[in-house]
Amino acid sequence: MGREIEQTTLDLLKTTISAAHLPPLRKIVPIEHAIVLAEELKILIRLAYELKVLDLKKYIRLEEFLHEIGKMLGGWKKSLL
Repeated sequence: MGREIEQTTLDLLKTTISAAHLPPLRKIVPIEHAIVLAEELKILIRLAYELKVLDLKKYIRLEEFLHEIGKMLGGWKKSLL
C-alpha cells in the first residue's frame, strides 16, 4: 500500500512538472491526467485509513492537502479553456 501511494504521488508530481513546461495548448492532457492521479491518491489514502495504516489525524491532513491540490489543478485546467 505504501509503495502504491508513494508511486502515485511521484507520478502526480512528475505529471504536474511536465505540464508546467508545455505550451498552453498542450497542457490540458497532462493536467487532466494529474487530476485523475490526485483522485486515485485520495482513494488510496482513504483505503489506508480504513485499513488502519493511517490514524485519523494524518488522514484528515492528507485529505486537506489533496483537496487543495484538486482545486489548484481544476483552476489551472479552467484557466486554459
